Amino acid sequence: MPPLLVNLPDVRDRARAAFLGAAVGDALGATVEFMTPGEIRAALGVHREITGGGWLRLKPGAVTDDTEMSLCLARAMDAAGGWSTSDAASSLAAWLRAGPVDVGSTCRRGIRRFMLDGTLAGPPSAGDAGNGAAARMVPIALVTLGDGEALRRVALEQARLTHHHPLSDAACLLVGELVQLGCMGLSLRRLRAAADALVAAEPRFRFSPYRGLATGYVVDTLQTALHFFFTTRSFEECLVAVVNQGGDADTTAAIAGAIAGAYHGPEAIPRRWLRRLERGIAEELAGLAERLVALSPLGRGASPRLR
Repeated sequence: MPPLLVNLPDVRDRARAAFLGAAVGDALGATVEFMTPGEIRAALGVHREITGGGWLRLKPGAVTDDTEMSLCLARAMDAAGGWSTSDAASSLAAWLRAGPVDVGSTCRRGIRRFMLDGTLAGPPSAGDAGNGAAARMVPIALVTLGDGEALRRVALEQARLTHHHPLSDAACLLVGELVQLGCMGLSLRRLRAAADALVAAEPRFRFSPYRGLATGYVVDTLQTALHFFFTTRSFEECLVAVVNQGGDADTTAAIAGAIAGAYHGPEAIPRRWLRRLERGIAEELAGLAERLVALSPLGRGASPRLR
């Protein structure tokens, strides 16, 4: 295979789009979280604007725990100059102590375990196949750009702070890989090959034909994100389709938004959505994305080594 030529300014642009895309998806999906597609149609027709509300009664543009946990990891790495599992855990613990508007039960249990006994991974658990760890993958993908083995190691370390299950592990690795491939400007065919490889290794993730489930179970989440990413032609079309499935819409759309943002790039994210994000968060996400890329092997001049 010939060496991969990477345009670093374009990588930085796409990294910003991945982080912003995840936040936009989170804010858009929060309005219809836990609703069914039929309930969304009856109440809103087609949900396509960031309006807040939902069961959490959010202000327009507010994000949920999906973006907040990603920010915890990103801020910790930005402060430390790289990945530290203990720094990440401490950042998540400080966030939990501050009383976030929402936090999933598995994430809460894992963070509290660290707060109580300092352990950085829980034991394997059949109850850990939720989507919370996969939703935090953008900063991990960015800081390990250019090194597939580093992605694998750090993805599992961050995941097992709260989730220790092979399906969660597999989803985290694929989300990270797809964000990285998108950031490096690779083709849709290359991204599809990565998704198909996961399905071949773990058929439960098969997303075609789509089963129509968008729950917090990580298999349903990834099937929804992948199905609509690969069957739509724009960032906006992808996210509108995802959130109108309802269910765990904020998390599903955060993951889809990260992948679609990296692939389609920053110009594809609707300006009206970015303008609706809560004050200051777009600027912080963009700055963190650039600094994490600078910390990555790729940003430091290493030749990319893909998985």
